[in-house]
Amino acid sequence: MPDATLKVFRGTKEGGQYETYKVPIEDGMVVLDAIHYIQQNFDPNIAVRWNCKAAKCGSCSAEVNGKPSLMCKTRMDRFEPGEDILVEPVKTFPLIKDLVTDVSWNYEVNKKIPKFTPKADADWTYYQEDIDRVQEFRKCIECFLCQDVCHVLRDHDRKDAFYGPRFMVRIAGLEMHPLDTLNRAELLKNDAGIGFCNITKCCTEVCPEDIHITDNAIIPLKERVVDEFYDPIAKFLNKVFGGNKK
Repeated sequence: MPDATLKVFRGTKEGGQYETYKVPIEDGMVVLDAIHYIQQNFDPNIAVRWNCKAAKCGSCSAEVNGKPSLMCKTRMDRFEPGEDILVEPVKTFPLIKDLVTDVSWNYEVNKKIPKFTPKADADWTYYQEDIDRVQEFRKCIECFLCQDVCHVLRDHDRKDAFYGPRFMVRIAGLEMHPLDTLNRAELLKNDAGIGFCNITKCCTEVCPEDIHITDNAIIPLKERVVDEFYDPIAKFLNKVFGGNKK
């Protein structure tokens, strides 16, 4: 098989450039393998974050030919022979060095979400369909590719007003749990800024776990916010009968 040409970003937030490397290709090779080859044969100082190489830790997020991707899941044989392969850090978060970015903002957001709060006398026996409803959201590996591709965070840098799709998924998993008692509609409307999402589905397209972020998490949460704050009939019924978030 012919060699592949990788153009890899090298630098820090102060500046950088793209370095070109020729890497021999083997069957089954992924982009992360190519980066490791560069480390071993050209420059051991290239910075890259990775852990499991099994697409389950979410560590090796990058942009490959402009698409937010896991390097360990992006096969080299998907590229045309002779095609340059551009490997860059994700754009939404501050650059540390080379392919490594500072994603700590996400963990600060996570702390702001009220935790799972079951009923005091909860009967922990419930229907399988209720579990199936939220099980999908538990698959998130926090690669933050959905955060990277989100136009609200990426193009407008509204981290001050929008939690991003990853945390819409987390809130959906809590809100739709059959035993959770909290109502997070006000959080969604205000601090989480769910109104900023305009349903482009770009987050769903890049999710390596194939979570239906838009259809199964964001849209149902938007509907809850509308019912809670903008639907006059629903507001009246909630006021009279106390409402039921389920």
